Amino acid sequence: MKKYVSLDIGGTAIKYGLIDENGVILEKGSTATEAQKGGAAILKKAIDIVEAYRCTNEISGICISSTGMVDPKRGEIIYAGPTVPNYKGTKLKESMENRFGVCCEVENDVNCANLAEFVSGASAGSKTSVMLTVGTGIGASLIINGEIYNGWSNSACEVGYMHLGDGDFQTLGAASVLTKKVAERKQESTDSWNGLRIFEEAQKGDAVCCQAIDEMADVLGKGIANICYVVNPQVVVLGGGIMAQEAFLKEKVETSVRRYLVPILAENTKILFAKHKNDAGILGAFYHFCRCQKAEGE
Repeated sequence: MKKYVSLDIGGTAIKYGLIDENGVILEKGSTATEAQKGGAAILKKAIDIVEAYRCTNEISGICISSTGMVDPKRGEIIYAGPTVPNYKGTKLKESMENRFGVCCEVENDVNCANLAEFVSGASAGSKTSVMLTVGTGIGASLIINGEIYNGWSNSACEVGYMHLGDGDFQTLGAASVLTKKVAERKQESTDSWNGLRIFEEAQKGDAVCCQAIDEMADVLGKGIANICYVVNPQVVVLGGGIMAQEAFLKEKVETSVRRYLVPILAENTKILFAKHKNDAGILGAFYHFCRCQKAEGE
């Protein structure tokens, strides 16, 4: 049975796994990205992960999901924000193929997560789906009739930069902003707060945490509504670490979306939460790899 190494390179962590030809994750792990060290260090970490698997397995391909804007044909990073310095220009596909002698395919991390949900997750069976990942920033992806929409210059759906009132979408609505906001209002260090603690305290009735979460849900609803007015998706899937709080967030986000959408759109747009959670990136990278290989064989 063929085996593939799949990596999900994020700004905080690199998740990775060994996947068989049927899409079953055989084993998986995670390591800190240490993004501040830059693109060369990230590439080295990725190569080391593949090398470790190759020592004990025959590898048939390498699948990569990555933060930043990606040219999927060249498998190269064409833009990355300041939190990942010197990542632009990193030739992931070329470097991996030259080193290991097997095919490598690369796609943007949110596109991979969306593809995972479309193939075997929350949006399976839909025609048009948008996925938002809410974490350090806010990323998005659009699938139309089963195909990832990359845009003219591989920069589609960079909605985190979308302007909303006093700032852009991710500056106002990302999970990292929630943590910073609570810490500032409580006049405490941001090191003493994270998303999990904020939701735990909110469930206990903490007024500051509850208000901050309500504000985040309002921003998310406004951003989602703006996207829906342009795209009119059948399904909007919410992912990212903070979306593990589905039980607490779902009604708040749905209420906010309805507040900003006209009824005909609100009634015909499903708001769902990601099924694959932390596995979405490595699964989606594998699905993307399989699609690329199939297209090349046709």
